[in-house]
Amino acid sequence: MDRTQNDIDYVVKQADAGFQFLQKTDVTERAELMYAIAAEIEGLGEILIETAHLETALPLGRLQGEKARTVNQWRRYADAVRTGLYSEARIDRDPNGQFDLRKYNKGLGPVVVFGASNFPFAFSTAGGDTASAIGAGCSVIVKAHPAHRKTSQLMADAIDRAISMYGAPKGVFSHVVSDSFDAGQQLVRHSCVKAVAFTGSFHGGKALFDLGQSRPDPIPVFAEMGSVNPVFLLPDYLTNNLEAFAKQYISSLLLGVGQFCTNPGVLVSVGSEQLDRLKAELKKEIQAANTGKMLHAGILDTYNRLKEEMVQYDGVRILEEGQDNAAQDFAQALLVETEASQVLANPKLLEEVFGPFGLIIYCADLNEMKQVMEQLEGQITITFAASAHDIRDCQNLFALAQDRCGRLLFQGMPTGVEVQYAMQHGGPFPATTDARFTSVGPDAVKRFLRPLSFQNWPNEFLPKELQDGNPLQIDRLVNQQWTKA
Repeated sequence: MDRTQNDIDYVVKQADAGFQFLQKTDVTERAELMYAIAAEIEGLGEILIETAHLETALPLGRLQGEKARTVNQWRRYADAVRTGLYSEARIDRDPNGQFDLRKYNKGLGPVVVFGASNFPFAFSTAGGDTASAIGAGCSVIVKAHPAHRKTSQLMADAIDRAISMYGAPKGVFSHVVSDSFDAGQQLVRHSCVKAVAFTGSFHGGKALFDLGQSRPDPIPVFAEMGSVNPVFLLPDYLTNNLEAFAKQYISSLLLGVGQFCTNPGVLVSVGSEQLDRLKAELKKEIQAANTGKMLHAGILDTYNRLKEEMVQYDGVRILEEGQDNAAQDFAQALLVETEASQVLANPKLLEEVFGPFGLIIYCADLNEMKQVMEQLEGQITITFAASAHDIRDCQNLFALAQDRCGRLLFQGMPTGVEVQYAMQHGGPFPATTDARFTSVGPDAVKRFLRPLSFQNWPNEFLPKELQDGNPLQIDRLVNQQWTKA
């Protein structure tokens, strides 16, 4: 059922009340709430897996693993919040009593979350955006993804149960189900909303970003919008790892029917006899591989349209097609090839085709490969399929890559994102709208915080994070010294 403007206003004002409640909690208390939510999600039985499978066509094993990852995210983020790491408590006291300054990070306010279709657990209703916002002390309003509404409702009910048992008001978490784009726009425009998190297409993310910036009081919109995640295959590595690389690349390209924001959709190498041999291996691998159903008919239709547009561009040739199982609504994998000169003349060739699609770019030499790197827009990942010898020979290429991505891989493939402190899942525009932050790992909490300084305040009225005696026993920087005192 579509939400009216009055409905949206009521939901947001509830969320504002939920935010005020969370602002009275300390890091330990919020961590306990997050542990409770993790337990409720963990306790969801096979109905969750079966419902998601029916709505998304994702394999049961994949969904089981994603559920475990989601539970782990909540607990990992809670652990980090409990330490006070993101409070960043700072205390500076003049020994002569001229000033007493204390600063910490507090939540921004109610956060609107637009989840991803390709990860119905880990990047949707109960995903990392929701977990990191609550960890920051922000209430959350989730706009349910239309591709998995029943799954979203099951997750929302689990969060609601945990919040109720915790004794928190309903507005700490809200779940909006609507067929209307207008409902999402109303949420972003509402004056009580202070931040937005989005995972999805460039078109959707950029529209929300522009909307957030057009408000009388602009708000941050943290949008992860995908990338082509190019793999730069260098000569020495190719010579010594040809067959293994072919298997590895095609496996990564087709993982999840290519429906990953880290899908390695572009492969760049220097033309050679070895590369010709690699092409033959890639053709064999893609012929033998199965794909599967995409998340829903809309994504499949878009994939088919975009790949057909790609093959119409000058200089683009079909290298190999995967198995044609259109009768089962399977996506057909496609490998195409072109020369670097065509890419340099037509930047559209470096745009994302979301699905099992790969573009191989042949460069005349390493200098032309450098020109392709210079052509790239911001990426979530860039991979060097390279040896140490290759990197020593390509220092300029290596330096350029660091300015164009959030995660730089040496060998391996970019699919697979570890939920760790050192993970950076984000990159320069248009991969994301703010390259300073990650949407994966405990550091994702930082997106929804802002610093607040207190000067000469009585101790009893300060947040616990800043009180004398350090009642929470968190790490604090006191007069330029780290201490728990």
